[in-house]
Amino acid sequence: MNVLIVESNADLARIWARHLERQGVQVEIASGQSDAIESLQRAEPNLIVLGLLLDEGSALAVSDYAQYRHPETKVIITSNSRFFSDGSIFQHAANACAFLPNEVEPDDLTAMVEHFGQTSR
Repeated sequence: MNVLIVESNADLARIWARHLERQGVQVEIASGQSDAIESLQRAEPNLIVLGLLLDEGSALAVSDYAQYRHPETKVIITSNSRFFSDGSIFQHAANACAFLPNEVEPDDLTAMVEHFGQTSR
């Protein structure tokens, strides 16, 4: 399985990536919108773990581009903000399958990646 992690916090992205890689998942990390778009132009990930608050660019633009370019790819959105805690994120990102806090346990994130990544194709 191939996963694209789009997260501005490099330490957090590396923690998630290492945990997923130990489970046999191939991971690419992008720090912002430009890197994520470049990655999506090169390859079709099974799943995207997308930080909602990016330092560079817009997470919703990444989600929209992924929906256009790879309509079968699902997106797990993460955030440390409670702004979309009412579930309205699913109205803004058609390919979103989950909304998790940044503090999610790596084991829980891995379980969700394995579940949604397997069902995305």
